[in-house]
Amino acid sequence: MDVSLVLIIVMAVLFGCGVYAMLERSLTRVLIGFLLLGNAVNLLLLIVMGRPGRAPFYGTDGDVSDPLPQALTLTAIVITFAVSAFLLALIYRSWQLGKADTVEDDETDIALRERTEIEEDLMDDEVDLEDEDATTDFVGVATSPIRVLHAKDLDGLVDDAPVDRPDPRPASVDDSGGARPTETDDDRNPGEEPR
Repeated sequence: MDVSLVLIIVMAVLFGCGVYAMLERSLTRVLIGFLLLGNAVNLLLLIVMGRPGRAPFYGTDGDVSDPLPQALTLTAIVITFAVSAFLLALIYRSWQLGKADTVEDDETDIALRERTEIEEDLMDDEVDLEDEDATTDFVGVATSPIRVLHAKDLDGLVDDAPVDRPDPRPASVDDSGGARPTETDDDRNPGEEPR
């Protein structure tokens, strides 16, 4: 596989600059960083594609290009465009509201930054030992969100689904000498005469 070293260096620089720009507080720089990362991913997919060949049409003989990286590149372009449009709308709305596109610290961020290690250890230790084995939010609650219905719960519910278990009802012998299952009151439809 013949890969250009220039493409690898450009891709690495784009990744580095994109990550650095996304760590800023300015939404405009976050957008620029996201666009740089999107272009770096497109270059990565171009590098992964390998040696260029003919267009991957049906029936083409010889060396053809791999169509999967091409499809992934098109998908990455569309996703980058959509997220960029969303970020532009956020930047515009932020500029309308505060005449700035920077993300400011709120009370929660300041309180989190000023928390000491002792407070963090206390918060980690606040675990109820009773709830460690609980796997759902409804353990020990009288009402559960799901009610399992059986054929006897509602008159209109017919439970005739096939099961892998053997029939628990006893079998009776019919006139031909073969065994047939006996019919219980639950198996008959309302208004049907017993056999």
